[in-house]
Amino acid sequence: MATPLDLLELARPKHWAKNAFVFMPVPFALASGATFPPLPFALGLIGFCLANSAVYAFNDARDVEQDRRHPRNRTRPVASGRVSPLAAQLFSAVLLIVGGAAAAASGSRTALVILLAYAALNAAYSLGAKRVALLDVFLLSSGFVLRVLLGCALIDVVPSSWLLLCSSALALFLALTKRRADVARGLGSDERPSLGGYNQTFLDQAMTLTACLTLIAYALYSMEADVLIPGREFASLPFVVFGVLDYLRVAHLEDRGGSPVDLILSSPTLLICGLGWGVATLWSVRL
Repeated sequence: MATPLDLLELARPKHWAKNAFVFMPVPFALASGATFPPLPFALGLIGFCLANSAVYAFNDARDVEQDRRHPRNRTRPVASGRVSPLAAQLFSAVLLIVGGAAAAASGSRTALVILLAYAALNAAYSLGAKRVALLDVFLLSSGFVLRVLLGCALIDVVPSSWLLLCSSALALFLALTKRRADVARGLGSDERPSLGGYNQTFLDQAMTLTACLTLIAYALYSMEADVLIPGREFASLPFVVFGVLDYLRVAHLEDRGGSPVDLILSSPTLLICGLGWGVATLWSVRL
């Protein structure tokens, strides 16, 4: 029988750190005159965190046989037999219902729609889309973009084209890095069916392309954004350049990147870089 600790591990709360993307539009929106509603924002964020956990539980229930052949995933609660697939699916349904209720309580109908879209896209991923090369990467990256859209919805602003371009390019870079880490560890189609459609050369080139797109898009945004104070518009750009290049360096030299959360949380350099970006961004919009 599953214990509370098993269910907590199944929920993977550490991966809620990915929801930092929800905060990405906040400083720019506040500089444009938007207001920050603490309680609705917190409810929407909590709801999305629970939806994240619901997706992880559902995916683990679906992937139990593949995870048992995976050198790292075989220790997960479902793959190791500590939680049954049925219990994981029921737990997923409960988390999604509670998460949806929290999102609805935020007062933003758009936030609830985004949460349901996130759940639907990940269900499609778990039910077969993850077997298709490139489609799996695009679906993984869509989760990060939906987080950015959620942040916009919770503070009631329309996302700019620059915000969507920068976040989409960065999300695709992170998803490709994840696949490269799988290939570098010697995993194949038995562990992840889509890996049959990749090799390391292609992934290296695709990562470089999306890293360049991210940096160019952010640099152009820094030049064009009206909310940035003249003379301070490039204050946050060095942190973005350093962060992307350091992430790329670690992915190539250490064959890491399978889990963006694990890589970032274990890297003091990237954590300091992220903090520097936040401070520089607040300074550049005079908040």
